[in-house]
Amino acid sequence: MSLITIVIVLIVVGFLLWLVNTYIPMAGSIKTILNAVVIICVILWLLSAFGLISGFDRFKLH
Repeated sequence: MSLITIVIVLIVVGFLLWLVNTYIPMAGSIKTILNAVVIICVILWLLSAFGLISGFDRFKLH
């Protein structure tokens, strides 16, 4: 996976998270949980993309 792809994915995920936080009205606690889940998923994806953890290559989106 190229570095450009990783940067583009991070920008898109950040932008989508900003859109959800800005324009979808929901309770603050739900926003906090949503942000935490997205950030944890992105960190795990980054660690897997850089080869620091393994085992996530079994979960492919087709």
